[in-house]
Amino acid sequence: MCLHILNEISVIVNFSVENYRSIKNRVTLSFEASNFKDLEDYFVIHAGKDLRLLKLGLIYGANASGKTTLLKSITFLRELILKPLEKKNETIGFSPFLFDEGSKNKNTFFSIEFIQGEVKYLYHLELNTTSIVFEELYYYHPNKALVFRRTTDESKQLSHIEFGRKMKVDKYHKATLEANTLWNNTVLGGYIKTNFESTELQATIDWFDNKLKPIISSRSSLLEFISNKVESDEISKNDIVEFLKSADFNISDILVKNAETKVNASVLDFISKSTLLPDNEIDKIRKTGMIEKKETFFQHSLGEGDFLLPYNDESQGTQRYYQFSGLLSLMINNTLIFSIDEIEASLHSDLLKHFILSFLTNSKSSQLIATTHHRELLIERDILRNDAIWFTEKDEEGCTELYSLDDFGSSVVRNTSSVFNAYKTGKLGAVPNLKDHYMGMEDGA
Repeated sequence: MCLHILNEISVIVNFSVENYRSIKNRVTLSFEASNFKDLEDYFVIHAGKDLRLLKLGLIYGANASGKTTLLKSITFLRELILKPLEKKNETIGFSPFLFDEGSKNKNTFFSIEFIQGEVKYLYHLELNTTSIVFEELYYYHPNKALVFRRTTDESKQLSHIEFGRKMKVDKYHKATLEANTLWNNTVLGGYIKTNFESTELQATIDWFDNKLKPIISSRSSLLEFISNKVESDEISKNDIVEFLKSADFNISDILVKNAETKVNASVLDFISKSTLLPDNEIDKIRKTGMIEKKETFFQHSLGEGDFLLPYNDESQGTQRYYQFSGLLSLMINNTLIFSIDEIEASLHSDLLKHFILSFLTNSKSSQLIATTHHRELLIERDILRNDAIWFTEKDEEGCTELYSLDDFGSSVVRNTSSVFNAYKTGKLGAVPNLKDHYMGMEDGA
């Protein structure tokens, strides 16, 4: 198998966040590969001469340790950029770290380094619940250069934008962009509302919009999302059938049928806030008051013939793997970044392993960030690298800490089985600190 050396890629290099929900101190999730060379063909994207990036980031940790918060912080940054607030008196909907008085009054910080095409970008953002305080974007082509720097006069609620020397933005467009960048909007959000062309700003918007996808929770139903793309041929139905067959599902075909249903106000409000439906589809539903409901059927080929079974009559595992098969097709045939919370939900352990292996083996430059409690994967040392495994743990102050398995020395992780054993026995942290099972009851209770 040849290495994945690509001229056109769109990937995360690293992501940092500070003072966001349970994350008080700055944590960084990095996709830069270590010098470890095993599984290079499957895991590593070669993004230029010296940059080796991982396809997978797998995050372990106890309940309420901050795993989901980390994924949500990435989606929060994405939505803040792509869906800017319309009025300057609207508050930015998030919470800083609340377990000490100091953090409540401090700003929240985000930083993300990513590659779009052949260009690397570095984006910094500092904000509070009322305003974007500071923002800047750099690009490397090949050397680091400023695209823009934004500061905010919070007393006057006004934004000021300074462009780098290499940026060709005239005074009129700069003034228009400043006018459209409300103090609670990012410059990127202001650019979405502004009619002028900037290669660097547009490339950044395109990356957040088309490459970085919102979090998929264990309760998210991707049925409509996947079935819509199957019907429009954005996802090959043959791909999904092939994935289902290879996972030992006795399914030979998929049929998608359409029907329109009237929606009430509460359903319409829920749909309007959806991050999975395109804006044009949401607008259509608002205007017509009708939603096009798709019914999905699976054809099972048995000894006595072919039988159609409605999606809702299939097991949860079959439903989930149908959705995941659609994600697989998208990640294999495109360059995308998906975040999945509790990736093992409703899946047998062998199916989870099959999904991860299928992704690693067949994708070229897509990336997957996933949280899991499925520690048995740690036994699979022939399919996982240390630098792709991360842990979250809360310290004594309730702050989320993030660290990699690659941070541990050989005294903790010595052989192919010791990672599982070390995690199971608590040597790697990131496990619940459980007390005695016995619940003491008062006499006479």
